[in-house]
Amino acid sequence: MTIPFRTMVSLSVLSLSVITLGACARTSKPNVAASPATDPRNALKPGMYDAGVHVSNLRLLSSVRSAQSFGDEWNTDLAFTGKYVVQGNQNGPIVWDISNPSSPTLVVAYECPASQNDVSVYKNLLFVSAEAMNGRIDCKPGGVRQAVSTERMRGVRIFDITNIREPKLLTNVQTCRGSHTHTVLEDPKDRDNIYIYVSGSSPVRPKGEVSDCSNAPSADVASNRLRIEIIKVPLADPTKAAIVNRANIFTGLNAPTLHGPSAADLLQIEELKKSGKFFAFIPGMGIVEELPAEMVKPVIDNITKQRGGTVATAADSAAARPIVDNMVKMFMQQNGLGGDPTGKFNEMSQCHDITVYPALGIAGGACEGHGLLLDISNPVNPIRLDAVADSNFAYWHSATFNNDGTAMLFSDEWGGGTGAKCRVGDKPEWGANAIFDIVTNATTGKKSLQFRSYYKIPAYQTSNENCVAHNGSLIPIPGRDIMVQSWYQGGISVFDWTDTSHPQEIASFDRGPIDGSRMVTGGSWSVYWYNGHIVSSEIARGMDVAELVPSRFVSQNEIDAAKTVKWEQLNAQGQPKMVWPPSFPLAKAFTDQLERKGCAAGAVSALRTQIAAAEKASGVARNTALEAAVSVAEGARGCDTKKTDLLKKALQDLRTPAM
Repeated sequence: MTIPFRTMVSLSVLSLSVITLGACARTSKPNVAASPATDPRNALKPGMYDAGVHVSNLRLLSSVRSAQSFGDEWNTDLAFTGKYVVQGNQNGPIVWDISNPSSPTLVVAYECPASQNDVSVYKNLLFVSAEAMNGRIDCKPGGVRQAVSTERMRGVRIFDITNIREPKLLTNVQTCRGSHTHTVLEDPKDRDNIYIYVSGSSPVRPKGEVSDCSNAPSADVASNRLRIEIIKVPLADPTKAAIVNRANIFTGLNAPTLHGPSAADLLQIEELKKSGKFFAFIPGMGIVEELPAEMVKPVIDNITKQRGGTVATAADSAAARPIVDNMVKMFMQQNGLGGDPTGKFNEMSQCHDITVYPALGIAGGACEGHGLLLDISNPVNPIRLDAVADSNFAYWHSATFNNDGTAMLFSDEWGGGTGAKCRVGDKPEWGANAIFDIVTNATTGKKSLQFRSYYKIPAYQTSNENCVAHNGSLIPIPGRDIMVQSWYQGGISVFDWTDTSHPQEIASFDRGPIDGSRMVTGGSWSVYWYNGHIVSSEIARGMDVAELVPSRFVSQNEIDAAKTVKWEQLNAQGQPKMVWPPSFPLAKAFTDQLERKGCAAGAVSALRTQIAAAEKASGVARNTALEAAVSVAEGARGCDTKKTDLLKKALQDLRTPAM
């Protein structure tokens, strides 16, 4: 989630007031339902804890409310270690025990205010992002009163969670633009260190807080513009963690083309005009937002005072409008939110999120105006392989690879996460996912991204529900690329993008709006699959745990095969390569997929007979049945060669070794 515009303005409004008063689009359509207008998610009853619920092809196992005293703050991202879920919260990290997914229990809620407090884990270490002005180096509440202070914490905190009930702060690594998010990179070639890619979207900090930060133009090698900061953490002594490089992965990029307001945005703008309210449209995030009183009132009061009045009139308000509009324009220019008609790349641009795939040595950077494909074979010096832009995208937010690294999905956080962007008048290409194939040139070996399609939830949400694409992860169903993803108050969506040109939703869970009369930010911030369960961080309510159930889209065998993939830890942005151990559910899953593909019914039936016989047998008898199944599988080769080969290998891996 990006920082809400009202919050950004509040942080800068005094300086702005002093300064001012003294003076191409892709055409592929998303693959959505034939008639989203009839989707049952469209008209759910509002409510905080009693909202209407729609569930499709999922089973909700539990919903737990936010930890006491943490409920007034937003819940954020998730990380997993053993039987625990670590949930970020603006008031500090929260740990849940989900060994019984039907009844998660609170382990600890550790007070350490900051924004966003996104979390990652590595063995006994916990990493937490801090970006806002309220973070303190000692984790105490209350913030820092001084405008510039060495007591302020904006970077990555490192905790020891050997005793997870009592996290111990080891060190703070200060960064030049704070840490909105971060990514833990485990380099397969370096077992002594881990690396953290820091995505900080704030302006460069003053030297009075961090001495080696430079706000010089990006061409200066010392500049902290257009840089991602890379932290090296020595595992032998994590207290010595430090920044080892500030990599420029943006060189040579042009400013992307930004789309304007949608039909629903235009209706909102018209309503604000009729009500006489002050508002701004921020192209860089696609937000229409009423301006905060602390920005507008001083301007009107000053005009009233200059004419000798004591009570503001309609004329005073009208005179204030061009001044406020100019303030907004300046603010957007200073923060890179308004786009640049000259085509010059915004020097303050940054990645919002980076997903690394260490097993393949690549990473995906969702970098505000661009989607990047990176080579991370040298973790300290990432190299940009390709970059894509799309005028249908407002804010490139996060990235996910398919398991074999041949495709990548980027999400667009149009509206910054606090806007209603799934309304009837919002284009389905906006606030969606863009799916690309990763193509390798046979001659040069160069990798590039080739656009294939968009995916957005096939339902409409109300103007009181913040809804846009957000964080998700793959579900380890073998032979398919299936993902679960959060959509804020649009709920969660499970979809299949094995065919990158034709993604399709296969399951969903959604609640009605928190409030039916006004916008209250909430919904699923992030949702990930972990060891057989789907865990969702609910911004305003707490945490949900669900599981897939069999449907015409997914069989029980496929679900059982997915559950054989077990992780000791998971950071979704440190994407692991999914590997399935030999199992009968794996072979059955591939058989089900051949049937779904329309392969010969006789061959599928014979396969099931032989696999069932092998599962009941042992030793030589098992091997004989498996060999017969391999032979039968050959009969399906003309239907799907790749799937047949996967099935044959799964069967061969089940053979009992000769004594």
